[in-house]
Amino acid sequence: VQLQASGGGLVQAGGSLRRSCAASGRSFNNLALGWFRQAPGKEREFVATISWSGGSTDYADSVKGRFIISRDNTKNTVYLQMVSLKPEDTAVYYCTADRMFGGVSIGEYRYWGQGTLVTISS
Repeated sequence: VQLQASGGGLVQAGGSLRRSCAASGRSFNNLALGWFRQAPGKEREFVATISWSGGSTDYADSVKGRFIISRDNTKNTVYLQMVSLKPEDTAVYYCTADRMFGGVSIGEYRYWGQGTLVTISS
């Protein structure tokens, strides 16, 4: 599975941004998808995940109510809509995929896209 993310950039605090990640190489509909992020000087952390059908989602406490993960299986794409952004959301964001839904740790995801930087200015 190849994952290609897009949508990074610079946003002011309080603003919004949508990340997208397109998948290829394996049946997209059978994969759970997720987003992780890594802030400067910190470890990579879980952000959100969505089941293959889109019917189940899970979020890190730090983004609940502000971020929404969704997917379009007709476009083989997963999205991360981010609103009310804070400077502490500044990080390199990674999309990821695996067969099993529910993973919140790095080791539970087999496929990773390249990271793209999201910077939130205060």
